[in-house]
Amino acid sequence: MSNQLTTKQSGFALNPANLNEAMQLASMICNSQLCPAGYKGKQEDTLIAMMMGNEIGLNPLQAIQNIAVINGRPSIYGDALMALVQNHPAFGGVNESFDELTMTATCTVWRKGGEKHTQTFSQVDATEAKLWGKQGPWSQYKKRMLAMRARGFALRNQFADALAGLITREEAEDLPIEKEVNQAPQSSNSQATVKQIAALPAYTQDQVNENANKWANAIQAGKATPESIINMISSKYTLSDEITNQIEELTQEVSA
Repeated sequence: MSNQLTTKQSGFALNPANLNEAMQLASMICNSQLCPAGYKGKQEDTLIAMMMGNEIGLNPLQAIQNIAVINGRPSIYGDALMALVQNHPAFGGVNESFDELTMTATCTVWRKGGEKHTQTFSQVDATEAKLWGKQGPWSQYKKRMLAMRARGFALRNQFADALAGLITREEAEDLPIEKEVNQAPQSSNSQATVKQIAALPAYTQDQVNENANKWANAIQAGKATPESIINMISSKYTLSDEITNQIEELTQEVSA
């Protein structure tokens, strides 16, 4: 089965010419029986998905079928992510494999005329990120989740221009849920939760200096990304903006 997602030319256009037409189309789609449950009756969310899809070359119907809003952030299914990259004019090729012995998924992708880029994601990586054995897909479809994580990292690193910042739905579902802390009186349980978050120790510059080389090696080997490192640390410590920026810059240092 082809992963082709590009819009075919026909006598029936799905490209609204202005905001009013876009809103009418979004309303028609979100109230139809073919609309995914996540967009059912949600005209504004449907419109935003259509707009995001337009940015990456998906028509409105393709957009709502392949783009999901997770914790307020648009994301795309792993198979659709692959299809977008394969349709990119600079796409050179891709190879995916899985090592049953080490439970390691590998994805190698390259642009035409460019070097091959490989990313791996293993059971060890999933364990460090507190994903292995997590209730849901990480317990039911372990190999699939490892493969989607390796694929997502590899394709995003090589084809950021095709994906416009989208991450895979599988990865988005594992990101911490952002919650606002209200100033209104809180229940004892809510207060305990806030105190627990506030009690997390700060990650120090000394700790960064101690681990920087290890992180850089892991990034260079394709076993981690700055984002995965930040997520791992944030589960146990609070990170300042300065330290977060240092970790994000590790990719540039490795490439230099």
